[in-house]
Amino acid sequence: MQSENPIVADLVKLANAAAGTFAGMTREARDGARERMREAFGGIDFVSREEFDAVKDMAARAREDGDKLAARIAALEAKLADRT
Repeated sequence: MQSENPIVADLVKLANAAAGTFAGMTREARDGARERMREAFGGIDFVSREEFDAVKDMAARAREDGDKLAARIAALEAKLADRT
């Protein structure tokens, strides 16, 4: 049995309206935060993971080449020191 109490009906309508308002405020806050993030990070240039990995590999190879060259220089200097 369902009663048609106007006070209960009004409270239900008020609760539904509050829930809808809260959902709308949540959406607005989320969209506003996204927009602020886009504005904040809009001027920053990001690189892709592939580009980062490629530059990282290049730096590692350059470091290895530098170490090899340093070892060769040390060996040549040692030879020069032995001659004198």
